[in-house]
Amino acid sequence: MNNQNSFSNNLVPLISLALVILIIGFSSVFVINPGQAGVVSILGKARDTAFLEGIHFKPSFFSAVDIYDLTVQKFEVPAQSSTKDLQNLNARFAINFRLDPIEVVEIRRKQGTLANIVTNIIAPQTQESFKIAASRKTVEEAIIRRTELKQDFDDVLGARLEKYGIIVLDTSVVDLDFSPEFAKSVEDKQIAEQRAKGAIYVAQEAEQEAQAEINRAKGKAEAQRLLAETLKAQGGELVLQKEAIQAWRDGGSQMPRVLVSGGKDQSSIPFLLNINNASK
Repeated sequence: MNNQNSFSNNLVPLISLALVILIIGFSSVFVINPGQAGVVSILGKARDTAFLEGIHFKPSFFSAVDIYDLTVQKFEVPAQSSTKDLQNLNARFAINFRLDPIEVVEIRRKQGTLANIVTNIIAPQTQESFKIAASRKTVEEAIIRRTELKQDFDDVLGARLEKYGIIVLDTSVVDLDFSPEFAKSVEDKQIAEQRAKGAIYVAQEAEQEAQAEINRAKGKAEAQRLLAETLKAQGGELVLQKEAIQAWRDGGSQMPRVLVSGGKDQSSIPFLLNINNASK
């Protein structure tokens, strides 16, 4: 009986020691899943190296592990600014980003949680980047050349967030608003420009048609001049005869009787006499 009591008394400390060892062991092991990074802090001070996916060990009781998601994050951030012509412009951007694994420790030390990063870094830097991009353009240019506005915004935002260990993957303009009065003025201006272009086209078409008429008149005058020279030259009689025959073929009822006379001087202009008409 004494032996049994002695064994029981010795068993309790052994079980307690085993439980303590198990607790210490479990508290010393942590797992980082794929797409995550962990930062170990001992007594509130972050270690210099981040831990990536896998099983890792840390000191028990006096340490803590902060897990950061390294996958793509997406947040919508509003922004307001004045354009180069002092017009108000409101926008809303969807920003896709991820944390730089190399900078996770510094992010832990300076920013803390992901919520702090969005609130304290991404939101204000988005606002400032939009102000810079919008100030380079008038509101009309921002509307018509939205792609250029977005590119300027992307360049500025990417450079600013990179300093904080945040990598911008993509941005998109969810909304871009301006005053209804200005929107109406832009629409009216574009309609007026289209009408002006149409008027220019009509004027150019009329000018081309007038020039064509001039060219046709010049061509007709030149043809008449050449015909007159041909009639003066030797062989003009044959030309007149050919024209008379052609006229008869085109619609005459009978072969016209034509008298050609050029006089003794071959340089004089011959003339036609329709005998049918002369006899009436």
